[in-house]
Amino acid sequence: MKLKLIIALSLGSLALFSCQESKVNTTESIKSDIVYLASDSLEGRESGTEGERLAAEYIAQRMQEIGLTAKGEEGFIQVFDFSPKANPHEEQLDTTKTIQVSNVLGMIDNGANKTVVIGAHYDHLGHGISGSLHAAKDGSIHNGADDNASGVALMLAIAEGLKNNESAKNSNYLFIAFSGEEMGLLGSNYYCKNPTINLEQVHYMLNFDMVGRLDTSKGLAINGVGTNPNWTKELEQANWDNLPFIYGESGVGPSDHTSFYLQDIPVLHFFTGQHEDYHKPSDDVEKINYKGIHTIEELIVRLATQLDTAAKLEFVKTKDESDDNPRFTVTLGVMPDYLFQGEGMRIDGVTEGKPAFVAGFLKGDIVVQMDTIKVDGMKAYMKGLSLFEKGDSTFVTVKRGGEEIKELVRF
Repeated sequence: MKLKLIIALSLGSLALFSCQESKVNTTESIKSDIVYLASDSLEGRESGTEGERLAAEYIAQRMQEIGLTAKGEEGFIQVFDFSPKANPHEEQLDTTKTIQVSNVLGMIDNGANKTVVIGAHYDHLGHGISGSLHAAKDGSIHNGADDNASGVALMLAIAEGLKNNESAKNSNYLFIAFSGEEMGLLGSNYYCKNPTINLEQVHYMLNFDMVGRLDTSKGLAINGVGTNPNWTKELEQANWDNLPFIYGESGVGPSDHTSFYLQDIPVLHFFTGQHEDYHKPSDDVEKINYKGIHTIEELIVRLATQLDTAAKLEFVKTKDESDDNPRFTVTLGVMPDYLFQGEGMRIDGVTEGKPAFVAGFLKGDIVVQMDTIKVDGMKAYMKGLSLFEKGDSTFVTVKRGGEEIKELVRF
């Protein structure tokens, strides 16, 4: 009996060591992928540039190392062309210029009759010529460590987690790194119109966009839960780490899951929150929570395993929540905290020189009143902004600690 106990304890210790070693290896692999993709040598991975091409080659190589089957049109690669708009605010196309970009596709082919699509975009803003929120506009490299090297690294980690998972053999898994997301979901849109698998057999689609800043006190945003009746139940069952989840119903949003939702496919979009480095050169590797990405990877592997034997998920059409949002032409110049669950709109970043900065508002302040509008959330905040035009002024009240501060803001 004593010998059996010693053997059992030894096997248990070995299993624990193996699990811990696996976790360390996965975290290091995630870090290695992000460090490369967000390096200056790739110059921000803008669509159609050499940096983006090198990123695509790297992702294809990683997919091959993991043991995925090439599922593009040229090996792992699916090439497509597009003509960028001469002016992003106009519909007129500059037909004299064509940009060639690539999606990267690899598959775990288990010979199943249903396939899970797991995706993340890998392009970013390059030197910030278009789409940058960097005030200096000096051509600095926008490395996009969180947006979206983090999503690609998570996708590759999930591929590694599912590749030899004997409990997830009743589904195929297609992994897609999309290009052209920053220019308007171009890669996912193109893929859905030119798929390399039968989209009618897609079980569901998971999208990872900006997942590198997990804060367990704030939680994980998951959009698209209304696209299947059981999403929240399945997510809670897989949530062994008791992460706070902030749910969004709509299958439509500013990322690649939207393209699949429009094909009547259940979708989820995972997001660890907006921050003041968004679309700026400061979105860099030293601010990434690598262990947090691994925590999400474990969540997704559990979710996929749970759903592996389920019948093809039912699709539910959702209301486009953006349709109800008030339209506004002015801004406070702040970064909202989209994960905030309290009453009001918490400021997650303040842009120098903008109205909130001039009024003395700080990161962490919670906007609770704007003119006559009580701000109890994002929609009320946007409604407040919609009352004003450039040149107008109004009083805005924020909570800071236990104090309320009222300041005049000029737009």
